Amino acid sequence: AGCQKMLPPHEARRQGAALRILTTDEAARLEAFAEALVLGARAQGIAHFVDANLARPHSESLLTARYLDVMPPHDTFYRSGLDALDKAALKLTGKPFALASDAETRPLIASMLSGKVDGWDGPPPPLFYLAVRSDAADLVYGTVAAFERMNIPYMAHIEPPGDW
Repeated sequence: AGCQKMLPPHEARRQGAALRILTTDEAARLEAFAEALVLGARAQGIAHFVDANLARPHSESLLTARYLDVMPPHDTFYRSGLDALDKAALKLTGKPFALASDAETRPLIASMLSGKVDGWDGPPPPLFYLAVRSDAADLVYGTVAAFERMNIPYMAHIEPPGDW
């Protein structure tokens, strides 16, 4: 009805909310990679979280890339990283990253940390790994709701104005 509906990322994913920046294919690759790095990232809506923050003005983004001084626009950073990840997975496993098994992708992920990924054509692999892993960890573990899920008392020095 011409209104914008605000949902937390896990609800946006559950309800199949439309993505604004990422394509469906990019979201699937991002979910697969983030899930390999931080269990629970897919269910918590990592693709919708990243997509929503890519759609925000740079000054309001909660993405780790912003704090790592990655030059905006950040959609270019994520797209080129996901493309490079897929090409490397195809070369290593013969499959796109999202379709390869954990056992098949583990060597690729390990090589990203050293920065030595054969045929990588994207942002520095360790930087891309760090950004996606940090975004996923923030989403899965860094909210008041996450602390409640883990049955850990949330004792912030300064209470956040709201959950994302």
